[in-house]
Amino acid sequence: MAEGAENARVRELQARLRQAGVFDRAPTGFYGSITTAAVRSYQRGHGLSVTGSVDQKTWDKLVAATHRPTAAELRPPTTNVLDKPDPRCMTGRVLCISKESRTLAWMIDGKVVSAMDVRFGSENTPTREGIFKVEWKARDWTSTIYHSPMPYSMFFSGGQAVHYSADFAARGYNGASHGCVNVRDRSKLASVFDQVKVGDKVVVHW
Repeated sequence: MAEGAENARVRELQARLRQAGVFDRAPTGFYGSITTAAVRSYQRGHGLSVTGSVDQKTWDKLVAATHRPTAAELRPPTTNVLDKPDPRCMTGRVLCISKESRTLAWMIDGKVVSAMDVRFGSENTPTREGIFKVEWKARDWTSTIYHSPMPYSMFFSGGQAVHYSADFAARGYNGASHGCVNVRDRSKLASVFDQVKVGDKVVVHW
C-alpha cells in the first residue's frame, strides 16, 4: 500500500497503526500524507526501511503486533481528528474543509468554534478545491438535479454546498456525494448554519 490508495485494506492499516500508537485519528480508508507519516514512524521504531509505503515486511510486523480491528475500531463513532488548519483558514470567518482528515472546522480568527465529520464527491463528481465564499444559504432545500433533500445548505461553488446528508449519517464513508460537502451531525451543522453569514470564506484543501 502507498500514498493515494483508498480501500478497505487501508482502513485496516490505519486501525492497526492506531492500535500501535502512531495514528491518532479515526480510519478513513484513504492513504494520504498523515498515513504516510504514521507508517514512517512505525517503520522507524521497528527497524524497518523507512519508506512511508507498506511492503510485506512492514505489514507482517504490524499484523503480528496488533489484533484484527473490530467494526468499532474500523468505523469509530467519534469525530475525526482535525489536522493542522490550512494557513488560508487562520484569519476571518472561515469554513475550513480538509479532504485529508475529512473534517469541517468553523473558524473565527484562527480559533475553531465547531468541528464535524464530512465526506466528499466521488471521482466522477469531485468536490472542488480552493478558496470560495458562501454565496447563499437555504435551511430547507431539495436538489434540483438529483431531487434529494439538502437541509442546511450553504452554497459556495455553483451547485456545490455544505449540507446535512441523511445518507452519510446512515452509511458513513461507504457512499459519496455528487460534489457537495456532506455533514452527518445534523445538530452541529444546524448551529453553524445559524452562525455563518453570506460572504464568509470557504476553504477546501488537502
